[in-house]
Amino acid sequence: MKTPVHIPVLLSAVMELLRPSGKGVYLDATIGGGGHTREILRRIDGDGVVIGMDRDSDALARVEKELKDERLVLLKASFSEMTGGVRGLGYEVLDGILMDLGISMMQLRDDQRGFSFSSGAYLDMRMDRSSPVTAERIVNDYNPMDIERILRDYGEERFARKIARAIVEERKKARIRRCDQLAGIVERVYRRRGRIHPATKTFQALRIAVNEELKELETGLENAVALLREGARLCVITYHSLEDRIVKRYFISLAKEGRVRKLNKKPLRPSADELRENPSSRSAKLRGVERL
Repeated sequence: MKTPVHIPVLLSAVMELLRPSGKGVYLDATIGGGGHTREILRRIDGDGVVIGMDRDSDALARVEKELKDERLVLLKASFSEMTGGVRGLGYEVLDGILMDLGISMMQLRDDQRGFSFSSGAYLDMRMDRSSPVTAERIVNDYNPMDIERILRDYGEERFARKIARAIVEERKKARIRRCDQLAGIVERVYRRRGRIHPATKTFQALRIAVNEELKELETGLENAVALLREGARLCVITYHSLEDRIVKRYFISLAKEGRVRKLNKKPLRPSADELRENPSSRSAKLRGVERL
């Protein structure tokens, strides 16, 4: 399988808000394909440091192979483990943090990861493959009400009840193990295909549930702000309304408390040129704050 080209989302806008320079120590809290980290390294000097963090061991191994730079320190950790991980490396405070909440194209197109509804892969969806809960387990072992709640709350899926019932009926025949099996069930509930695949929200919901993404985000935001020195900046890229709502409300709360200054009143969005180059960036929103 051909390796997909990694295109970092909102790269120019992130650099404009984050302002990496000099001897600063910066954290890329979701290093993914390494695109943002590569640009931060380009902008700092020989004594600067970038901590490249991810909960995905595959992403870290790939970046370690591709980005050979002594100023880069890799860290396997989730958002909730951020503070302990960073301070375990010997850094008490940081000059800037980026949290890109998107799933990378490497993960999406890796048939072994189970993120894509178009593949016949096992329904996995774990960012950290040492975690015990998979999408296959949720689909086959959770009760109908919990499946419905996951689809409704995490996917904002209007057919959550119908899809949950269809899943339960199908699993009575045999376990639902593959991505394309689940996608087919959702398609039959919708009975039509639009521009966006009908299983998109179901897969989003399951991925969020498997990786506890919203809980991790809330804890990660708290950890990130605590790690910022005065004048340091936190930038967050979100990709759907649930994430963006959490970030927006948290930043508003911090600003009211006088702990941060918001860097942009409205979220920054991809330009028309970026959308042409990278259509998957269409839902991205960037918000930033500066620690006071």
